[in-house]
Amino acid sequence: MNPALWISKTGLDAQQTDISVISNNLANASTVGYKKSRAVFEDLLYQNINQPGGRSSQDTELPSGLMLGAGTKVVATQKNFSQGNLLTTDNSMDWMIQGQGFFEVLMPDGTQAYTRAGQFTTDGNGRIVTSGAGFPVQPEMNIPDDAQSLTISQDGEVSVHIRGQADNVVIGQLTISDFINPAGLEPNGQNLFTETAVSGAPVQGNPGVQGLGILVQGALETSNVNTTEELVNLIETQRIYEMNSKVISAVDEMMSFINQQL
Repeated sequence: MNPALWISKTGLDAQQTDISVISNNLANASTVGYKKSRAVFEDLLYQNINQPGGRSSQDTELPSGLMLGAGTKVVATQKNFSQGNLLTTDNSMDWMIQGQGFFEVLMPDGTQAYTRAGQFTTDGNGRIVTSGAGFPVQPEMNIPDDAQSLTISQDGEVSVHIRGQADNVVIGQLTISDFINPAGLEPNGQNLFTETAVSGAPVQGNPGVQGLGILVQGALETSNVNTTEELVNLIETQRIYEMNSKVISAVDEMMSFINQQL
């Protein structure tokens, strides 16, 4: 096989993966707390024909050598955890983290998961849970049946107003968690991330303490996807894909011409 065909094939595969990453970003442009991804490319191994610095004669060396690349591949997808915009909802069960940190939820298997999506509700027992799958928020807390309103402070203190009582009643203290390397978290869908060996252990604390973000009630963090930027990236990826296709067509024409001459 002509090496250029294989090289262009790796380029097509890589750009197709990049388009998948971009399309997922665009599909989640309206997903609360979503963090955009980007594809990371690497060039493949080189065929070393002449080593740079190798001897070309007794007294001279090759100044640059001759090495032919074998193409490219996508080696990783990186999450960008930059802050999304604030969306005011005036819903007391919508909470936003302004700054670093993640809400912690309990999974059915007993493990912990982490999310930036602050759309919460209550279940039949009054527990505060995620709106989608109903996973309980940690530390677990229950809203009394006779509570008329709920308030959460910037530092995570959760209180309710009980009918007939002048002062609010504190029902719990919400903590959030952060990681040394958030990009190392594993996305699991449902707006959830889980800890990995490269993310580091979660550092838990009250909001607003030790570099953790503060909480904003009645607001949500929108996706940090910039649709204009993603569309530009999509056009660029499409053009690169087309150029690799043209290389394959050009090589095919060259091989066809050679065959005709034989």
